[in-house]
Amino acid sequence: MVQKAKILLVDDRPENLLALEAILSALDQTLVRASSGEEALKALLTDDFAVILLDVQMPGMDGFETAAHIKRRERTRDIPIIFLTAINHGPHHTFRGYAAGAVDYISKPFDPWVLRAKVSVFVELYMKNCQLREQAALLRLQLEGGGGKGAESKEPAGLLAELSARLAAVEEQAEALSKQLDDDSADAAAVATAAHLERKLTGLRRALDALEPGTGNGAASLPSQN
Repeated sequence: MVQKAKILLVDDRPENLLALEAILSALDQTLVRASSGEEALKALLTDDFAVILLDVQMPGMDGFETAAHIKRRERTRDIPIIFLTAINHGPHHTFRGYAAGAVDYISKPFDPWVLRAKVSVFVELYMKNCQLREQAALLRLQLEGGGGKGAESKEPAGLLAELSARLAAVEEQAEALSKQLDDDSADAAAVATAAHLERKLTGLRRALDALEPGTGNGAASLPSQN
């Protein structure tokens, strides 16, 4: 079972963090607070996050600088960042947010329904990626002939059938998510991430099919998980 996704909320004002928690609580995920850019970077050292909601105007390290540090780290560079700002200095200010690595830029006060919908898309993509990594790990165990007593006690055909069934479930969910993104005219970044996920699923399915009896290819290579 995939654990709940973690969502990082970064704002120097406690009342803003409280408001974000109220809006996102319906998603039933783990919400993590950070009251500064420095605190956010510290949280990112130990935990994995599905998405980051980052306030632009903060004392000390502002949102732009915080995002730059996040994107420089290999561990965190692919985490989606949604900028939240109470000011609007025009297209140049917005462009600076996207240049810093944001996938979206929302001005306060924002529509709670819109924000929750945007965050939910990235949470779903994160969960699908977690499931995909789990299937890849199980397949890797089969390819390497390892896995300890638990793997040795199960016949290869049975393990392949279980892996195929699990992968099929993820494929079905990914296809439904892609259709939802198309219907809702979602952000380009979300659509691109979903397409990347589908490509990885296709590669994993090919590797799994190659292990089926009679294919003559028992040394299929795993797709990259990058």
